[in-house]
Amino acid sequence: MSIKVVITDYIEPDMEWETAEFAKLGVEFTHHQLKFAPVADVIAATEDADVVVVNMVPITPEVIASWKKCRLVVRHGAGYDNVDVPALTARSIPLAYIPDYCTEEVAEQAIALIFACARKIVRSRKTLDESIANGKWDFTDVIPMYRMEGKTLGILGCGRIGSMVLRKLRTFGFKFLIADPYLSEARRKELDVEVVDMETLLKNSDFVTIHTLLNDETRGLINAKTLALMKPTAFLVNTARGPIVDYRALADALKNGVIAGAGIDVFDKEPPNPDYPLQDLPNAVLTPHLAWYSEDAGQRIREIIVEEVDRYLKGMAPRYTVNKEVLKAKV
Repeated sequence: MSIKVVITDYIEPDMEWETAEFAKLGVEFTHHQLKFAPVADVIAATEDADVVVVNMVPITPEVIASWKKCRLVVRHGAGYDNVDVPALTARSIPLAYIPDYCTEEVAEQAIALIFACARKIVRSRKTLDESIANGKWDFTDVIPMYRMEGKTLGILGCGRIGSMVLRKLRTFGFKFLIADPYLSEARRKELDVEVVDMETLLKNSDFVTIHTLLNDETRGLINAKTLALMKPTAFLVNTARGPIVDYRALADALKNGVIAGAGIDVFDKEPPNPDYPLQDLPNAVLTPHLAWYSEDAGQRIREIIVEEVDRYLKGMAPRYTVNKEVLKAKV
């Protein structure tokens, strides 16, 4: 079967590896960088594709309506908030996503941010520089700090990444609270941890780390009202999606001592604007949406995308499908 695969945009340095792999499969392959392109350019590039692979280009109803023969969309990553799933479902097009290529990396970044906040790593460098310049130690800027052992870590969303954070930190002496309304009873027993509602978690946690999808239910989940529930000594970490947290409310909370600090890897607009309100706050540790990144994860996601096309050629369902009802309808 001869098919055409189109990549709308990519973060890899080049597409030479993909070109070679798709040639082995006998697939026609084209790639573009259309992240900020007009909708008309996206339509022109994808309208005759059998498979569309997308990173961050918005896949809107208008784009989907233009497709003449597309039978599969593959999202390059774990999230899929830039893809209109109902519009795909209406056209019986499955959306494959890749939730497991960087589980270790995101969990490690969340843990790194937890420790960076608690031990005030970024501020400590400023303290060192000033102490060197003045010829004496002055720890005023990093006081107070507290022992992490015995503190409570709240995990909002305990799927692949949240449960990986839990597993990795069990030996550090934390207590744990989990808030995840979609966690099955069997999974709760397997994790062997206390599951509570979000309000209870926010009120009782010393660290809160977010690991939920972005959707209508979670957009703005952390806002002025929910931040006010947290301890003034608590830290918030977000490596999930930027819009889950109202960043203006978070900036106000950090400025006014509502919470002690935050570690943020994801933003509403990426990269954020120069006037992003967390940018110059000393109690905000910011990293450039790189939680997903390692050389290992970068190569693995490329391999999985080629594997998904190969599965399509063999008449197999994707490894993970967002709109599974489309697959059931085809049986």
